[in-house]
Amino acid sequence: MPLGKGLSSLIPPRIIKEILPLESEVRPGEEKVEQIPLGKIKANSHQPRTHFDHEGLEELINSIREHGVVQPIILTKDGEGFEIIAGERRFRASQMLEKETIPAIVRDIEDQKKLEIALVENLQRRDLNPIEEAVAYQRLIDEFSLTQEAVAKQVGKSRPAVANTLRLLTLPTDIQRAVVSGKINYSTARVIAGLPVEQRLPFFRKVLANDLTVRAAEGHASKIAPKKHSRKDQDPILASLEEELQRALGTKVTIKKTGATGSIIVEFYSDEELHNLSGKFTRASDSEQPQL
Repeated sequence: MPLGKGLSSLIPPRIIKEILPLESEVRPGEEKVEQIPLGKIKANSHQPRTHFDHEGLEELINSIREHGVVQPIILTKDGEGFEIIAGERRFRASQMLEKETIPAIVRDIEDQKKLEIALVENLQRRDLNPIEEAVAYQRLIDEFSLTQEAVAKQVGKSRPAVANTLRLLTLPTDIQRAVVSGKINYSTARVIAGLPVEQRLPFFRKVLANDLTVRAAEGHASKIAPKKHSRKDQDPILASLEEELQRALGTKVTIKKTGATGSIIVEFYSDEELHNLSGKFTRASDSEQPQL
């Protein structure tokens, strides 16, 4: 099974617009999606990344080959053609697949900036529910090519806080609706999001049926959640290495060591973040190859 297909089956649609209240000021993008010929599109002249190697794009290419471009790229008019605002990796992967067109939203640069400001302002308000927050974070990531770290700086929160909120978008629709309606709170939803995928709905129903408090939910969840090592008991050298890797990769990293062997677990919270991490590993590998 191609990796792209595996991911799409494991990670539910991130933004389900029907879940949000009608009066919500944080909405998924609903602009007209057009099929734009690839030949009329040019790369963003301000794109800091200049090297896009084929291997680093392989997972994205497989996903697009299997499912097409699910998330439209964002363009702005440029003379007789268009320039990319966000989505250059999707564009380049589509070129490699020799696609004729790509789904895109065409937006004025000033409108794009206004949208970014509006999303950030909404996030800084205190009356958004957690799902609205998650939707706004995801839009900033998808439509402005921001990392979780950059989103956190924009809204004045820690990266783990942003990551934990984004994880709510991986919950089944019924659980997201319960968060919006207030049947369960953010803390309980976080507990459920930490469970294996197949356990989430049954556990959610158990929470509702027994009117479990957050503390009680944590107690029940601890019996079925994957065990985590205590940080205070961790080797300080390993703890330092974890922090170093987390700074370099911009996401949570866990090192497990038994004797001379072990494993490194690198977490990601969206398809895009996985592709970004893959690119970092690939570039690091390339830089270590001997120059002939």
